[in-house]
Amino acid sequence: MQKDLLYQIALTLIPNIGDVNAKALVNHFGSAEAVFHAPKKVFDELEGIGTIRANSIKHFKDFRRAEEEIEFLKKYKITPLFLTDKSYPQRLLNCSDSPPLLYYKGNADLNSSRIVAVVGTRNNDEYGKNLCEKLIADLANEEVIIVSGLAFGIDSIAHKASLKNNIQTVGVLAHGLDRVYPAQNISLAKQMVSSGGLLTEFKSSTIPDKQNFPGRNRIVAGMSDAIIVIESGIKGGSLITAELANSYNKDVFAFPGRVEDSKSQGCNYLIKSNKAILITNAEDMLENMGWKNFKKPSVKKQRELFIELSSEEKAVVEILQIQEQVHIDELYFKSKLSSSAIAQALLMLEMQGIVASLPGKMYKIA
Repeated sequence: MQKDLLYQIALTLIPNIGDVNAKALVNHFGSAEAVFHAPKKVFDELEGIGTIRANSIKHFKDFRRAEEEIEFLKKYKITPLFLTDKSYPQRLLNCSDSPPLLYYKGNADLNSSRIVAVVGTRNNDEYGKNLCEKLIADLANEEVIIVSGLAFGIDSIAHKASLKNNIQTVGVLAHGLDRVYPAQNISLAKQMVSSGGLLTEFKSSTIPDKQNFPGRNRIVAGMSDAIIVIESGIKGGSLITAELANSYNKDVFAFPGRVEDSKSQGCNYLIKSNKAILITNAEDMLENMGWKNFKKPSVKKQRELFIELSSEEKAVVEILQIQEQVHIDELYFKSKLSSSAIAQALLMLEMQGIVASLPGKMYKIA
C-alpha cells in the first residue's frame, strides 16, 4: 500500500501534467506506478501527452517529497483517497478536472446518498445568517451531509449550524491539512473532524494562496448533489462554485434577496439567468431533488421478470429495485458505468416503460 501511495503522490508532483492528464494516464496504464514504469515511446502514442509531458514523467526524481508526505499522513492519521479507491468521492469522477488524489481527516461517508453544499458570501448580514441557520435546522432529519469551504461568513455559519443540529459537515480546504485558514476556525475544524471531516487536494505545507480557492470550489461543487447559494455578491467564490456546479450538471439553488442589496445580487443573477432554482426554504430544495417524504421501499419483485435487458440496463434496474428514487450521480458511481452508458440505458428503459424520470435528475422504477 505504501508503495502504491508513493507513486500516487509522486504523480501529482510531476510538472506539466495536471489533473486531467494524470487521470487519463492512470486510466490507460491501470495504476500510478505503471505510469512511471512505462517506456517513453508509449507516451508518444497517447493523445494530449506529447514530448514535454513525457520527459517530465521520465525525468521525475523527487520521490523524497512523496515520502515526506507519507510520513505526515501517518503521523496525523490522515487518509489518502486516490481516484481508484472505493472511498474516493465517486461523484467527482464525473468531473473532468477533479483531482486524482485527496487527503481526508474525518468520519463522514463521502459517498453518502445525500450531500448538499451550502455556500455564500464571507461578509454576510443578519438576513443571510438567519436563512442559513433555518435551512440547516430544517435539514436535521433528512439524512444529509453539509459541505462548504470553512471560510468566514456563510461557510462557517453552515458548518456551525450543522454541528448544532447533529448533521455531519465536511469542510473543503484550499491548503494542506497542517493548518487551518482562517485561523479563527481552528476550534470549529477540530469539532468537524469528529462529526464530518476536512478534505483537501493539497499536500502539507501548501499555504492558502489565492489561486487555490477556485480549485477548492470545484471539489465542493463536484462532490455534492445540490448546491445552495444563500448570499452572494455578483463576483466571488460562491458564483464560481455555482457556475462550476452548472457545468457538472448539478442542481443549483439560490435564496432571492432585495434587488438593491449588493449581497443578494449574485443570487438574483443566478435565478434570473436560470442558473439556479429559486427557493425560500429547505422544503423547496427537498421537493426539487425528489427527497421529500422519502421512504425505504420494498423491492419490487415483479421487475425480476425482465429478461431481455442489456447488462447496463440490468445494472440500472438492480439499483432502482433497492432504492425507490436514485439521483443520476448515484447511478454513475454505484453501477461503475460511464455517463454515456448510463444515459443510453436510462433512455431505453424509459422507452420500455420500466423506468420513470423525476425532477432533480432522479429516477425510479415505473
